[in-house]
Amino acid sequence: MASETMAAGSAADQQKAPAGLRRYEASEEEGEEQAGGGGKSRLSGLLWHGGSAYDAWFSCASNQVAQVLLTLPYSFAQLGMVSGILFQLFYGLLGSWTAYLISILYLEYRTRKEKDKVDFRNHVIQWFEVLDGLLGKQWRNVGLAFNCTFLLFGSVIQLIGCASNIYYVNDRLDKRTWTYVFGACCATTVFIPSFHNYRVWSFLGLLMTTYTAWYIAVASIAHGQVEGVRHSGPTTIMLYFTGATNILYTFGGHAVTVEVMHAMWRPQKFKAIYLLATLYVLTLTLPSASAAYWAFGDELLTHSNALSLLPRDAWRDAAVVLMLIHQFITFGFACTPLYFVWEKLIGLHHCRSLCKRAAARLPVVVPIWFLAIIFPFFGPINSAVGSLLVSFTVYIIPAMAHMCTFRSPHARENAVERPPRFAGGWTGAYVINSFVVAWVLVVGFGFGGWASITNFVQQVNTFGLFAKCYQCPHPAVPSPLPSSSMAPIYAPFISNMTGGVLAPIFAPSPAPAPTIHHHHRHHRHGL
Repeated sequence: MASETMAAGSAADQQKAPAGLRRYEASEEEGEEQAGGGGKSRLSGLLWHGGSAYDAWFSCASNQVAQVLLTLPYSFAQLGMVSGILFQLFYGLLGSWTAYLISILYLEYRTRKEKDKVDFRNHVIQWFEVLDGLLGKQWRNVGLAFNCTFLLFGSVIQLIGCASNIYYVNDRLDKRTWTYVFGACCATTVFIPSFHNYRVWSFLGLLMTTYTAWYIAVASIAHGQVEGVRHSGPTTIMLYFTGATNILYTFGGHAVTVEVMHAMWRPQKFKAIYLLATLYVLTLTLPSASAAYWAFGDELLTHSNALSLLPRDAWRDAAVVLMLIHQFITFGFACTPLYFVWEKLIGLHHCRSLCKRAAARLPVVVPIWFLAIIFPFFGPINSAVGSLLVSFTVYIIPAMAHMCTFRSPHARENAVERPPRFAGGWTGAYVINSFVVAWVLVVGFGFGGWASITNFVQQVNTFGLFAKCYQCPHPAVPSPLPSSSMAPIYAPFISNMTGGVLAPIFAPSPAPAPTIHHHHRHHRHGL
């Protein structure tokens, strides 16, 4: 009986879908039936080949929260408790609306193209192609520039987050050295073909983030308020808008919406998925950020990573390791669209050899690696990217594109998907879109851009570019020791970590110990 009900529901979904999408769904279902023939194929499909609405939900929720979870308490210290909560709710709603707009434009583009007999089974549709098909090349170029730049720096932020987190488990290496290590690890994402293949990774990533969020909340409450805790935020306009743009960035993770939809067997089911993912993410971000700010207050202003203030124990180390794995997954999420763009540029997008495509993708990782070493400012860089890139990529451009696509009565009459009645139909959608454009342009890009860039420049002036260990605690200055006395301290660690290969590099120099003046200079730059 249940199977009959599911079959009837599937048939109803197919009848509602446009003709082009029905043909695509039929071909996908045939492929799924063929793949389910053997036990090995079934296991591979279970772990590797995803395309259901559940897969899309896990992808959206897992990609949305990511490492920014660790910087939200920092934003609360900048905004204050009330503003921090209100901005999360507000930008969560705004992000869900613009993700809905992107999904509608994708369905409109794909339906029009498949009416013209265009086959997308061996081609991944991307946001800039949707803009090109609906609005022309100028829109395509603008969308491509913003989307690629945002995803590039989104990948940079994940890499910076990896180095920042692992330092709190193993501080024998500085954060810059850890960035080298994790840059090489994250380069292995070139072997993941598409968003179809993130099924098990998205599921595990969300579990890991859920653990970390509730660990921060529970550990902060168990720790209690630090002595003399102060909750003075907001203290300056600059810090206020810097915190707001970090939250704008938090709920702007739908730059990969088109690629996630294209990986779905029934893309028209995506419409409410991002909203449901956002509601779940709020159950993680609100308790963790509120509890950490309650416990540590203004101390968070100089500790952009909330884990740095929590006591080191097995629970915190587990949270760090799980976030590292999750950031590796999110790095792949941000980088995969860039891989697709690069493949199309060099003519390898339709190549069936995974090894050739993986080798061709490697040049995309190099600039990400380099930028993460130049700008290791975990926290401030989130706000800068949020104000300058996220504001246009996933808020302003989708809202304007929706208005321009359906500006004529003919386009509205023949639209694949009309705005929901609760939003006021076409008139209500136009009003909401106009508000989104005006608000994000003035508050997100204008005030947020000024504040985040000012804060970012302060970090550069304080720590310098290529900072060796951003916001690392300053060790006490010991009395100078001869190199022969220091050698036994480092030798076992270097030997164990590298098998003796790097020992000569890390071996202390026989030169005289630096003067007190030099120590102060290094400390000021975080070296």
